[in-house]
Amino acid sequence: MYIVTGGAGFIGSAMVWKLNKMGIDDILVVDNLSTSEKWNNLVGLKYQDYLHRDQFLKFILEGDDPFETEAVIHMGACSSTTELDADFLMENNYRYTQYVCRFCLGHNARFINASSAATYGNGEFGFDDDETAIGRLRPLNMYGYSKQLFDLWARDAGVLDQIVCLKFFNVFGPNEYHKDDMKSVICKAHAQILETGKLKLFKSYRKEYPHGGQKRDFVYIKDCVDIMAWFLEHRGTGGIFNVGTGNARTWNDLANAVFSAMNREPEIEYIPMSEAIRDKYQYFTQANMDKLKAAGCAVEMTSLEDGAKDYVQNYLDRDDRYLRSR
Repeated sequence: MYIVTGGAGFIGSAMVWKLNKMGIDDILVVDNLSTSEKWNNLVGLKYQDYLHRDQFLKFILEGDDPFETEAVIHMGACSSTTELDADFLMENNYRYTQYVCRFCLGHNARFINASSAATYGNGEFGFDDDETAIGRLRPLNMYGYSKQLFDLWARDAGVLDQIVCLKFFNVFGPNEYHKDDMKSVICKAHAQILETGKLKLFKSYRKEYPHGGQKRDFVYIKDCVDIMAWFLEHRGTGGIFNVGTGNARTWNDLANAVFSAMNREPEIEYIPMSEAIRDKYQYFTQANMDKLKAAGCAVEMTSLEDGAKDYVQNYLDRDDRYLRSR
């Protein structure tokens, strides 16, 4: 059985889709559907069963493996960078991940975990996935800190070579529609341009960056799941790895890519950034991808323009915007 926690979420459901493409449907989806709309991400995907995250935790804490687990792709976490309940993040993101990791190690199951580029904070120490330097990173929010804590625990427990922790940068693509304010700017831009004909971007408050010139490493969801599939097939490779393109692009680049994919002329309005986030705003992120390449992963990363075109024209512009397997 392949277990995907957060399996109804953005990256999790995309990974179920990828497993289906690999001919795998012996999948257990673990999540907390509640009253959200993310159940739509599961429609058209092939999997054997669903468990609420609390029920799954009860099973693994009992110590047995009723699932005959081949691998756990652990994408289940609160991914909101604005979540203020630190106790919740400690239990949901840090402690829960420990339990799942121990379960996998105890049953010889592959463990692939979602860390985050948010662990890098403002980037003052760079964006190198160097396991010896985890402790000097300074996340800017509690979400990033909860992810860093697990990376530190795995390093100190001496298990990093047996598991995989992936630091995802700015992921965009199908199946993110339930994420409200945490949706990618590409997804928000498409809706905004359809409604108003223009796109609003934040002004810059640092002279070295023009308005819209702030940079991010935008990575397409299909590349992310291809990389996770590679790790499933290469069980001997473990550690912390960045997942990005290695090429930082500006918000203006992103805006132009979306307008082009929609066959429209760019019209951008620069708006003030709220004072609440100015001090914590990242002006530059760029994944160092050398470690992943050195490990032998040869996934070809999609350019921002090609990813935006595929996302807009084959998903956002269509009535059915989801990844489907059936």
